[in-house]
Amino acid sequence: MKMLLRRRHRRAAVRSGIFLIYNDDLSVVRTGYYTTMSPLFRLTLLGCLLHPGWLAAEPAVPPLPLHDFEHTASPTLGVTMSGWTTAPDRRAGQIGYRLEPAQRPDSSDSRRALHLRHRFAPDAMDDIGWQLTLPDLDASAYDHLELWIRGDTRVGYADALKLEFKQPLAGAPPGLLRRGSAVIDGITDRWRRFQVPLRRMNGIADWRHLRQFTLVLQPRRSSTTGAFWLDDIALIKTGQPGPSIHDPVIPPNKTAWENRLGGKEAAQPYIQARLAGWPERLLVNPVELPVDDRAFLERLARDTWRGLAALSDREHGLPLDTVRFADSIDPERAWAGDYTNVTNIGLYLIDVVAARELGLIDPNEARARLSRTLDTLERLETWRGFFFNYYDTTSLERTSHFISFVDSAWLSAGLMVIRNSVPELAERCTRLIDRENYGFFYDPVEQLMMHGYYVNLPGRSEYSYGLLYTESRLGSLIAIGKGEVPAEHWYRMARTFPRDFDWQSQSPKGRTIKTVNGHSFFGGYYVWKGLRYVPSWGGSMFEALMPLLVLDEPRLAPANLGRNAWVHTQIQRRFALEYLGYPVWGLSPSSKPDGRGYGEYGVRLLGARGYAAGAVTPHAAALALLTDPEAAVVNLRQLAERYPLYGDFGFYDAVDPRSGQVAYHYLALNQSMILIALANHLRDGVIQRYFATDPIIQQVLPLLGAERFFD
Repeated sequence: MKMLLRRRHRRAAVRSGIFLIYNDDLSVVRTGYYTTMSPLFRLTLLGCLLHPGWLAAEPAVPPLPLHDFEHTASPTLGVTMSGWTTAPDRRAGQIGYRLEPAQRPDSSDSRRALHLRHRFAPDAMDDIGWQLTLPDLDASAYDHLELWIRGDTRVGYADALKLEFKQPLAGAPPGLLRRGSAVIDGITDRWRRFQVPLRRMNGIADWRHLRQFTLVLQPRRSSTTGAFWLDDIALIKTGQPGPSIHDPVIPPNKTAWENRLGGKEAAQPYIQARLAGWPERLLVNPVELPVDDRAFLERLARDTWRGLAALSDREHGLPLDTVRFADSIDPERAWAGDYTNVTNIGLYLIDVVAARELGLIDPNEARARLSRTLDTLERLETWRGFFFNYYDTTSLERTSHFISFVDSAWLSAGLMVIRNSVPELAERCTRLIDRENYGFFYDPVEQLMMHGYYVNLPGRSEYSYGLLYTESRLGSLIAIGKGEVPAEHWYRMARTFPRDFDWQSQSPKGRTIKTVNGHSFFGGYYVWKGLRYVPSWGGSMFEALMPLLVLDEPRLAPANLGRNAWVHTQIQRRFALEYLGYPVWGLSPSSKPDGRGYGEYGVRLLGARGYAAGAVTPHAAALALLTDPEAAVVNLRQLAERYPLYGDFGFYDAVDPRSGQVAYHYLALNQSMILIALANHLRDGVIQRYFATDPIIQQVLPLLGAERFFD
């Protein structure tokens, strides 16, 4: 027996003793059970048919109007409107607005609307727009933004606009706001209602404390002159919020395997049994380490490689992301995270070449290891040629909806090193490189690379990589070198932010327009104790120096990136030793020594935003081998001698220099950075040389050396 009931796009059905209510997409929203088709049940069902309101899961939530434009004042107390520009110190254009009579054919109640008109200045690069200031608004009860819009044919209009909500960012200065945005397209000269799921505006997770709603006019999306009509902007609840970036990916095969074993904890011994090895002792006595500096570094490289090889899935050749120990190596007290991400895989490929070049494995073993990992890569689920950000190393199922630009780039970098160092594998690597088109991540309006893409939404992530001096610059070079992104993108990334961005750690100096290779852009730099530098975002060592693992910036870009890398290293050292009073240095994201997760650490003044100081991590000390090797070796020795930080597989992840507390964790990413930095230092830049010979990088060498940061 089957009965259908329609209300708000829902259907009810009764079959086989189960009462179901469906959405139109056949997802079940409510179920009920009965044992017989009793008279009471029949009466209840009849009531549902005659009175559909009985099926409502919760009381209706009335819309929250942000503005209806019937009067200057909003129906919601405390909402005001104004125009704005990204850079007040430069004239990007003009924007004007006023309330005018306008009758929407769908509504007799709407008698007025906002007429919004703009004109960009010639050669404008900055955004302008219109905004509603919101009174710390709570939108958590709603799931969509709704507004009406039509273009003005008398002036012209663009068919797409960007909409944003903004809220305070916890722990940040007042001017630095969190943003959730979406682009609406399909605007015509007729009134059209747009409903935007708030979950699509994925930069915001907690929809309380909203301070602004903004309409953004961008010179590369909008016409030079244009106008729109806006009406009835409101927050509404549809009951259908849609997919979220936080929706988990449950790997069915892995979950079933764990359940058969008795759960996640019960599966740990079986996961550990898949590893290629296990440490024999928690700590190495520092007196065992060689006195000679080169021998000390060779020992560190050997121990680090042994750990990377051991803490990988033996069958699939994938490094486990994290292995955590307590105060012993007892497997019952340890935890092995059998998942990995694509940066880990890309760096592991380079690790194998580094181990070969250091004489830790022979060429045959290197080829076998690389072949095993490539075999696995060729089996993994992908999307438009790109790998997902995370995979289960046991079942090989993807565990992420996200396609990451920067992580994809580090996998490409690994493949590029392999195809230039192991000719027998070049063809396989090339196939994997060529199928990824980095133009997918390029936003032609912002002229920047987006952080990534969520396939379940489907839609892009909120933010783009807008600052040059971060680890993502390597991905930009690969994208340009492949010919999939224009070279202009390199010059659209900010060297510094405008002076009126008062949230940044200091106001930039020398921020004037430069022209390099025919591209004009703003330069500028920060200054600390006479040292000039272009900032990163967080002031961490890996943002500054991670690209040097494969790209010899001191040699290829001595007047810009190379000089900047040296200065960042000097300030990292001096700030920790002189200002913080630490006996060691190297601030970068790492495990928290108290065992409570992962922390972002840096030298605040080195970053535009700047992370707080905290733990010192050996990977940051090792990266400094690429810029100031003498100081780096001294620092690595200090870490090994002062703290219980050196284990059977080399350095653990982090130490609190004030308390001496250690995070007894091995992270594949950070261990790989240590090994590759050591290989470059000990073998005359061997990984950098393999990478530089790749035709992709050959294409961007002229771009790398042209700019001078500090002239």
